[in-house]
Amino acid sequence: MAVRATAGRVTRRRARTRADLLDAAFAVFAVKGFGRVPIEEVCEAAGYSRGAFYSNFASLDELFFALYRERADLIADQVAGALALDGPDLDVRAAVERVTEVLLLDRDWLLVKTDFLVHAARDPDVARTLLEHRARLRRAIADRLARTHARTPLPAVLGGAEAAAHAVVAAYDGVTTQLLLDRDPEHARGWLAQLLTALLTDGSGTPETNPGNSTDNTTDNTP
Repeated sequence: MAVRATAGRVTRRRARTRADLLDAAFAVFAVKGFGRVPIEEVCEAAGYSRGAFYSNFASLDELFFALYRERADLIADQVAGALALDGPDLDVRAAVERVTEVLLLDRDWLLVKTDFLVHAARDPDVARTLLEHRARLRRAIADRLARTHARTPLPAVLGGAEAAAHAVVAAYDGVTTQLLLDRDPEHARGWLAQLLTALLTDGSGTPETNPGNSTDNTTDNTP
């Protein structure tokens, strides 16, 4: 029993050390930028030694991915939770309002993420890992859209749930980039709501009529 209790304390202490390092790194990255901060500075900000760092992370890249995973999971949960409230029928306008109300729009995180995107663009191995994390968010969105597509058709121009998910994430990326400059999260939420409504409907907020049930006989030649 004593051995188990000691192991439990070690595990909790290690988890606390890891969390402290992540918090310190996030704060330092947000101020100075990822790629401009050495491991020693992260350790100093967290109050730990290099040994504590390396017992939790092999590199700053690995630490960043731990930060990214936390926020990617949070955003995926926020989106999936907001989209799940309508049951089998998706009320697009209401769902968009819920998503934009809860979606993480944290400027410090956007600064860190943007720095890392530039870093990843120059390193194919890092880029592959980052793309895998971004794909998780798209899958969460695409899965929900696919499950409701039969009852709430997407605009034909989107070409299906997966393409729609790409468009949604692209809209989020664009709005959050603007947020870095204008520092107005409420304005960003408003623009995101308008963009997502336009993307996922016919532009009026009403889902497009299912082309298969339409009386319009125009052939859709979209590739």
